[in-house]
Amino acid sequence: MEEGPECGKPDFVLLDQVTMEDFMTNLKLRFEKGRIYTYIGEVLVSVNPYQELPLYGPEVITQYQGRELYERPPHLYAVANAAYKAMKRRSRDTCIVISGESGAGKTEASKHIMQYIAAVTNVSQRAEVERVKDVLLNSTCVLEAFGNARTNRNHNSSRFGKYMDINFDFKGDPIGGHIHSYLLEKSRVLKQHVGERNFHSFYQMLRGSEEELLQKLHLQRNPALYNFTRQGAGLNVSRGAVVYRLGIHDSLDGDERSHQAVKQAMKVIGFCPEEVASVYRILAAILHLGNIEFVETKEEGPAERLVVVEEVLVDHVAELTATPRDLVLRSLLTRTVASGGRDLIEKGHSLVEACYARDACAKAVYQRLFEWIVDRINSVMEPRGRDPQRDGKDTVIGVLDIYGFEVFPVNSFEQFCINYCNEKLQQLFIQLILKQEQEEYQREGIAWQNIDYFNNAAIVELVERPHWGILAMLDEACSSAGLVTDQIFLQTLDTHHRHHPHYTSRQLCPTDKSMEFGRDFRIKHYAGSVTYSVEGFIDKNRDFLFQDFKRLLYNSTDPTLRAMWPDGQQDITEVTKRPLTAGTLFKNSMVALVENLASKEPYYVRCIKPNEDKVAGKLNEDHCCHQVAYLGLLENVRVRRAGFASRQPYPRFLLRYKMTCEYTWPNHLLGSDRAAVSALLEQHGLQEDVAFGHSKLFIRSPHTLVVLEQSRARLVPIIVLLLQKAWRGTLARRYCRRLRAVYTIMRWFRQHKVRTHLAKLQQHFQAARQPPLYGRDQTWPLAPAVLQPFQDTCQELFYRWRARQLVKNIPPSDMAQIKAKVAAMGLLQGLRQDWGCQRAWIQDYLSSVTDNPTASGLFAQRLQTLREKDGFGAVLFSSHVRKVNRFHKSRDRALLLTDQYLYKLEPGRQYRVMRTIPLQAVTGVSVTSGRDQLVVLHARGQDDLVVCLHRTQPKLDNRVGELVGVLAAHCQGQGRVLEVRVSDCIPLSQRGARRLVSVEPKPEQQVPDFRCSHAGFTLLWPSH
Repeated sequence: MEEGPECGKPDFVLLDQVTMEDFMTNLKLRFEKGRIYTYIGEVLVSVNPYQELPLYGPEVITQYQGRELYERPPHLYAVANAAYKAMKRRSRDTCIVISGESGAGKTEASKHIMQYIAAVTNVSQRAEVERVKDVLLNSTCVLEAFGNARTNRNHNSSRFGKYMDINFDFKGDPIGGHIHSYLLEKSRVLKQHVGERNFHSFYQMLRGSEEELLQKLHLQRNPALYNFTRQGAGLNVSRGAVVYRLGIHDSLDGDERSHQAVKQAMKVIGFCPEEVASVYRILAAILHLGNIEFVETKEEGPAERLVVVEEVLVDHVAELTATPRDLVLRSLLTRTVASGGRDLIEKGHSLVEACYARDACAKAVYQRLFEWIVDRINSVMEPRGRDPQRDGKDTVIGVLDIYGFEVFPVNSFEQFCINYCNEKLQQLFIQLILKQEQEEYQREGIAWQNIDYFNNAAIVELVERPHWGILAMLDEACSSAGLVTDQIFLQTLDTHHRHHPHYTSRQLCPTDKSMEFGRDFRIKHYAGSVTYSVEGFIDKNRDFLFQDFKRLLYNSTDPTLRAMWPDGQQDITEVTKRPLTAGTLFKNSMVALVENLASKEPYYVRCIKPNEDKVAGKLNEDHCCHQVAYLGLLENVRVRRAGFASRQPYPRFLLRYKMTCEYTWPNHLLGSDRAAVSALLEQHGLQEDVAFGHSKLFIRSPHTLVVLEQSRARLVPIIVLLLQKAWRGTLARRYCRRLRAVYTIMRWFRQHKVRTHLAKLQQHFQAARQPPLYGRDQTWPLAPAVLQPFQDTCQELFYRWRARQLVKNIPPSDMAQIKAKVAAMGLLQGLRQDWGCQRAWIQDYLSSVTDNPTASGLFAQRLQTLREKDGFGAVLFSSHVRKVNRFHKSRDRALLLTDQYLYKLEPGRQYRVMRTIPLQAVTGVSVTSGRDQLVVLHARGQDDLVVCLHRTQPKLDNRVGELVGVLAAHCQGQGRVLEVRVSDCIPLSQRGARRLVSVEPKPEQQVPDFRCSHAGFTLLWPSH
C-alpha cells in the first residue's frame, strides 16, 4: 500500500501547475500503477478499475483504522475513517456524498464504506449492534436486486437514488439506520432501450427460482416469453453485481446466484417466508399483466366492445394478487367515475385507455413494492428502546449513493429529474467547499481571497424556480383544463425561456438539426448539453392511476399487498385535494436532501468512469476530461490552492517534520508549537511562503511541501537506523534483565523445592534405622521434575546403606552364599522363572546324607583323594546329573565343581573320575527359562557338557540358579566374566559339530531323560 514518487502525486493540490493536461497526466499515471484513488484536499477522486484489486479486506482496514487522512495513501477507507472519527470524537453528524456518472463505481464505493464501518465498530460484540450491522450490509444486496438494472453504460446501474442514515450511540457503535429512496425509474418496467434490461429482480426470479415455485406462479423460465423482460432476455448481469460473499456456489448462473444471495439477505434482514412469497407473487403478477392484450370486437349495433385476448392471464393476475377475478377484469376494461350528483358511472375504456391503465398499474405496483421493501428494511433498522435523556443524543453518518449524470440517445422525464438532482448536488458541493474554506480562514485569522468558479445556480433556477421554472410550468400543464399536449407544453417553455442562456430548442434554433421540431429541447448543464424529448412528460409527471386499481389492490386478501395501498380505502365519491405531481415530489425531496446534507459535515467521493467500454486497464483521456470538467475538479483544486495549498495543525506539522531542524529534534524547548514551527521554517528559508493561523500552519505553494518532504526523506533512514539501534539495545537489556530475574527466581525456587523435599524425606524416613526392615516398607514421595536426578541419587545411596545394614547382620559363614545369590540374581533375574533364591544353598549335595544317603561316605573318600592329588581348596558345587554324550547315550553321572577343576564322576564305580576340565577353561553356562534343570557347560577347546541335575531331595528341586551363582561368584572373584545365556533352544558344540538341545515337558515322564535325534537332543522333563 505504500506509494513512491513513481506513482504520481497522491493529492492533486500538489501539482506544479493546475491545468487539465497536468491533471490528466497525474490521473493516468496513478491509474496505470493501480492507484485508483487520489485526493483533492479532503475530497477523494476514485476511478473505476473494472476489475478486482487487492485494495480491500480486514488487513487493509487495520492499516487505516484510527489514522489521519494523510497518514496513509488515498483510499475510500481513509474517507470513511475520517467521517467516523469526526462523528465519534466531536459528536458531529457527518455525511459521505458519492457522485459521478452512471458506471463510475458509486455503488461499489458505498459498499466498501459500509464494510469499513461494520469492521471497525462493535468491538464488544453486542448482539443488537451485530444485528444492525447485518441488516445494513444485507440491505444493499436486496435494494440492488429491486432497484438496479443493466444499462448500456453500466451492467449494475442504480435506477433510484439512495441516502442512508446510520445512527451511532456514544460508544460509536451502529444502533440503527434509515434509508431514503428517490425517484425509482419505474418506466423501465414497461420498456427498455436496446441492449438494456428490466430490473434485476424479474430475471433473478425467472432464472433462479425452483420449478415448483415457477409452476405456482404460472411462469416459465424463459424471460423472452414476457413483454416486460423480452428486451433483456439474451443479456446477463455482470458476475457478482448483486452478490455479496454469502457462500453462494460459483458455478451457478449470474442471475441464479444473485437470486439465492437475495433470498439469503432477506432472511438475514428479517423478512418472514410469507412476505418473501408475497413479493415473488407480485413480481409474477406484473409479468402476467404485461402480457395482457386487448382487442375491440363489434356487437349488435355500431358500438364496439373491448375484450382481453387471453383471459387466462386475468385468472393468473387475480390469483397472484388475491383479488376477485371479475373485479380484475372490470378494472382493466372500465373505470368508475362519480358524477356531479355523486352518482357512480361505469365508463368503458378505449383500446388506448386500456393499454394506458394496464401499464400505469404495472408501474405503480412495482413502485409500491419497492417502497414497501424500503419501509420494511427501515422498520427492522429503527433504533430500539432509545431514550435520549438516558442514552444521550445519537450521532449520524449519512451515505449518499445517487444516480449520476445521464445522457441517453433519447432522454425523457426521468433523465431530466436525474440531471436536475446532479445540478443540486453540484451546487451544494461548490457552496460547501467555498464555505468551509472561508470559515476556516476566518477562524484562523487568514485573509480570504475570492475565487471565480462556474456557478450553476442559473441552471437550478431554470428547473425549479416557482411559477417560471420548467417543473412549475409542467405542473401547470398537468392541471390545466382541456387537452394540453406535450407539444403545447414545449411551446410554453419556448415562450418563457427563449432568452435563457442555458435553454434552447429547434423552434428557437431552426438550424440545429440534432433536435426535432415540436419534440426536443436542450439544457446546457454543468456537465454538458442534454437534449430532452417532451413526449410523455405530462403523463409521467401526472403519474395518474385510476382509483379502481387502488381499491382493487387495497381489498386484496394478501396482507403484504394490501399494506402497499392505504389510499385504496378512500371512497370514490370522497373529494380530495389534487395529489402532488411526480416532479414536485421529487423537487421537494431534493430540497430536503440538500438541507439535510448541508446540516452535516460533508466528505466527498467523486467517481470517474475511465471508458465507455467497461474494460479494465483502459483510460480514455477525452472521456475523463469531460467528467473532470463537469465535476468541477479543477475548480476544486484551484479553490484549495487559491490561498494555501495545504494546511496542518502545528502539532501534526511538527510530528512530521521536526527531524529536519536542530531546534525541534527530538523535542523542542521553545514556548509553543507555533514558535517551534517558525524556527523550523526559518532554518529552511521557507518562512515567506507560509501564514500562521491560530492553530494551523497554512502553506501557499506545493514546492514548500516538496522541499520539506525531500529533507525528511533523507533523514528518515538515518533516524530509523538510530531508533532500531536504540530499540534493539533496549530489547536486549530488557531480555537480559528478564533472564537474570528468571534465573534468580529459578534458583530460589529450586532451593525452596529442595528444602521442602528434604524435609519431607527426613520426616518420611525417620524410622528407617529400625531393624529388621530398615525402611523397606517406606514409599518415596514424588519428587519435582527438577529434583528427579537428586531423588535417584538419594535412592541409590539409601539402597546401599540399607544393604550395608543388612549385610552387617549376616554371619561370615553365609557371605559366600549371599554373594552367589547376588551373582545369580544379576544374571537370571527376569530371564528365568525360578532359580532357587528362596532356600538355603548347600552347594556340596553329594556329601549330604539327606541328598545322598547311601553313597555320601564313598564320595567323601573320593573327594579327599582328589583334594590330595589336585590340591584344590574348596568344593563349589556337587550333584547327581543325567548326561548325554556325542554317541547319543544318556547315563547317570555326578558333577563336582571345585575352585580349580570341573569333574564328571561315575557314581556306580565309587565316583571314579571320568573327565576333568580345568575351571579356567569353562567360558560359559547356558540354561533355559523354565523350571527344568538343564545345564550346558561350555569349555574352551573341549566338547560342551550337557547335563540335567536330578535325584535331588526334595524331588525336582531347582538348583540351576545355585550352580550358576556359585560359578559366577567364583569367576568374579578371579576377575573374569562368566558368560551366562538363557535360551529355550541352546546351541552346543561336540567334536566340532553344531547341535541344539531343547526341553519338552511330558506329564507322563517319571524322571528326566534325553531323547536323541540327528539335529540334537531333547530333555524330556516331568511337567507335573
